[in-house]
Amino acid sequence: MKILITGGAGYVGSACLRHLAAHGHEVLAYDNLVQGHARAVGDHPLIEGDIADTERLASVLADFGAEAVMHFAAATYVGESVENPDYYYGNNICGTRSLLNAMRAAGVGRMLFSSTCATYGMTGSDTMSETTPQDPFSPYARTKLAVEWMIRDFAGAYGLGFTILRYFNASGADPDGRFGEDHQPESHLIPLVLQAALGQRAAITIFGTDYPTPDGTCIRDYVHTDDLASAHRLAIESTDTKTAEVFNIGTGQGQSVREIIAACERVVGRPIPQKVGPRRPGDPPRLVADSTKLKTQLGWEPRYTYIEDTIATAWAWHKANPRGYGN
Repeated sequence: MKILITGGAGYVGSACLRHLAAHGHEVLAYDNLVQGHARAVGDHPLIEGDIADTERLASVLADFGAEAVMHFAAATYVGESVENPDYYYGNNICGTRSLLNAMRAAGVGRMLFSSTCATYGMTGSDTMSETTPQDPFSPYARTKLAVEWMIRDFAGAYGLGFTILRYFNASGADPDGRFGEDHQPESHLIPLVLQAALGQRAAITIFGTDYPTPDGTCIRDYVHTDDLASAHRLAIESTDTKTAEVFNIGTGQGQSVREIIAACERVVGRPIPQKVGPRRPGDPPRLVADSTKLKTQLGWEPRYTYIEDTIATAWAWHKANPRGYGN
């Protein structure tokens, strides 16, 4: 299958691109490189462009002969979305509208959308299934839910098969050590802890210790990018022009911030400096997946089920590439 990947030079998008190519699909990354890295695409083709440029994107889709689109391109920082919601609503929602219209113009009838568990918000449930009510807690999450609605509406009106994947905390790096996580600024917990282990920051800050969780810190479900990529491949291969599906992707296991720091210390083999800070706006206390539907319908199973194994791949990447793709 010929698959165009928006945000294909990003952390998760590039992992999916490489995985798809390794399984026989023809891939093309489309990325404005604001957050992505050309090196993350490896030897695969990359077109630098913005999804807001509808006419150019339609031309790229048509020239490539795209049969499907995987849509990762989005602004993704929760805190930034609280401070600058105008940018998030414009970039994430209007950008996706541009992409959908480009797909219509080019006659591309299949889409996979990278959504987020953050659309569930503060549910109070131990785990979230696809039927958990969605009550997003940040502008970022609200834009993702709005895009889900937009895709459904476009599908109903114009004929489009789609699968929406709500995944939990992407983590880890490629086992071969060539590709990994590199955000500027970095906001994800595991790389922040490992940066503290490398001495690149004075300490890891724990934002809030008074959440309604066993140790007072936020709990998240950390899923390795290899497992995310395999789920995306299974999903796009099962999507036809009449599909309308939603799946969660997660391990079903939740680790608190303090548990992640302790796991990183076990992998690194030494204590990591830490300090406590105030809560951040937009952070739900607990986000853990129920991925039963994905396992049952598509046969997906995560390979990385121990958090130390995931952290070990990230540690190998950060040790070898302390400046990320800027090395």
